[in-house]
Amino acid sequence: MYRNNSFHNFEHASHVLMSVAKLLSRIVAPTQNPARLDETESAIASRLQHDHTFGITSDPLTQFACVFSALIHDVDHPGIPNTELVTENTKLAALYGGKSVAEQNSVDLAWGLLSDDAFTGLRQTICPTNNERDRFRQLVVNAVMATDVMDPDLRSLRNARWERAFTHSIREGDGVNRKATIVIEHLLQASDVAHTMQHWHVYRKWNERLFTEMYRAYEAGRSGSNPVTFWYTGELAFLDQYVLPLARKLKECGVFGVSSDECLNYAVRNRAEWERRGAEIVSGIQKKLAEETLGK
Repeated sequence: MYRNNSFHNFEHASHVLMSVAKLLSRIVAPTQNPARLDETESAIASRLQHDHTFGITSDPLTQFACVFSALIHDVDHPGIPNTELVTENTKLAALYGGKSVAEQNSVDLAWGLLSDDAFTGLRQTICPTNNERDRFRQLVVNAVMATDVMDPDLRSLRNARWERAFTHSIREGDGVNRKATIVIEHLLQASDVAHTMQHWHVYRKWNERLFTEMYRAYEAGRSGSNPVTFWYTGELAFLDQYVLPLARKLKECGVFGVSSDECLNYAVRNRAEWERRGAEIVSGIQKKLAEETLGK
């Protein structure tokens, strides 16, 4: 269900899935060795871990929803941005009112497949009751919609929710649930751009793939801008305005342990390296793609 020759392919989904699994493992990792704790100490440690992670460690359905969302978040992605789908007045854009078009399509297709009779046993295992089914769907919808980072309205709403959850004093109950929801959203966002917060060679690989996808869309007349003209400066802006603030939020929420430091450190290093070498890299990619086109 993934487009061929697209940044948004199964390999990308696997990369996002591995990032989600890594970050979740850092959330659920106990701070002490359970084998060395007596029953009372173990209960206290579990409660502290539950509170520290806003209940995520105590909720297998939430953890699985994160993994499932990572797997399906780009199902049937057409390889062009939502803005172009809306500009072209595609059927999908009309169906979803021009909002988070690719993301809503991915959720609907994946949920439809999961609802097939062939997966009755899987559904009953994941969410045996109607309440659990509804909660699982809501978790998945929220997580996948969070990967639409280009919609300014959604971005503004997410930033406002973060401020309410982590900047202002909040009560227990709804406040804790709000924090858990925000953490899950940022977990998926960080994993979707995990290459920007990993080693330079990983960043380079996925950066080139996304550039290639957008360049091919431009060649096919499905994008109004040639990425060659903006990729170097655009990437710097993306790192400054989205990736680095996101990495700092992972650290600020305080539930990802050393992973948050790793993400932020790699993002800072990649930003510096891109500023130094990015223009040269873009020129090299453009030359390679032009040679491939001539060779066809």
